[in-house]
Amino acid sequence: MEGMDDVQPLEQALHAARALVLADLAARDVAHADVVSMVEDAVTHRRWWVEQWPEGTEYVAGLVAQDVQDALLERYGRWPLCPVCDGGDPHALDVEPELGPDPHWVCGKAGVVVSRVGGLGGLGGPVG
Repeated sequence: MEGMDDVQPLEQALHAARALVLADLAARDVAHADVVSMVEDAVTHRRWWVEQWPEGTEYVAGLVAQDVQDALLERYGRWPLCPVCDGGDPHALDVEPELGPDPHWVCGKAGVVVSRVGGLGGLGGPVG
């Protein structure tokens, strides 16, 4: 069947993105059922997006992370909060690159890479 070769990398990328974002949510103790539903919604949306633009497969993890971050902001507030900056207003980390492979959580204020998407659980505390 034509096109079946594209399904495997797409599904692998979507499953990997889901697992990475869930790992970060669990690391910050916010992987509740309604939040997991947000992840599922983001993965479903990005499945359609990548089917339209297969070259974007390697960007899926960062995009799903941003989608979940946006959904959490609408319902609950900023996530994930920056573990680097002490004092001042709490602020969320950003995903960089916004559209690129190998996404990381970055503190825009300090200009510091905090962890890879999926790696928040490896942080014992503030990094700096």
